[in-house]
Amino acid sequence: MAEDARVARGPHDKHAVHARIVQRLKDQAEDVVRLVAGLSEEETARRTVPDKWSLKELVCHLDRIQEVFEGRVEAMLGGENPTLPAYEPDGDPQFAARVKQPTADTLADFLARREALAERLADLAPPQWHRVGRHPEYANYDVHFCVEYLAHHEAHHLYQMYQRRSPLGPIPH
Repeated sequence: MAEDARVARGPHDKHAVHARIVQRLKDQAEDVVRLVAGLSEEETARRTVPDKWSLKELVCHLDRIQEVFEGRVEAMLGGENPTLPAYEPDGDPQFAARVKQPTADTLADFLARREALAERLADLAPPQWHRVGRHPEYANYDVHFCVEYLAHHEAHHLYQMYQRRSPLGPIPH
């Protein structure tokens, strides 16, 4: 039965796969909103797991990493096999600047960027998803890989947000 559903969705239809990734990014943005809903600035900034990022810091990271990945996508779409730098959040002044802002402002920026990214990706023709770039950690790096990696990376942090949110009261649903 599950195999029938997978085949019916068109596993080899690249456009369908790309559309699902875009939808996943939209859905995950809704989860970010849900996991900080109803919390004060102090609660989002509280480190509920010692020595680990708070909800606020995770929102800031998701916004910053999305900006980095958007830059990679645009570089690949606009150039021939561009060199893409690795990203290390430790010591990133743009991450640190976000942490100083109210969580609501960073969340609003994240959501605006996510909407723009989803629209941009939804408008890409299938061949554009396979424009390549040179990344120091990955031998086969194209727009598809970049965007799918973003979705998986974000899912990992959503799990962390879920863990960090739990001690602050019931999780909204």
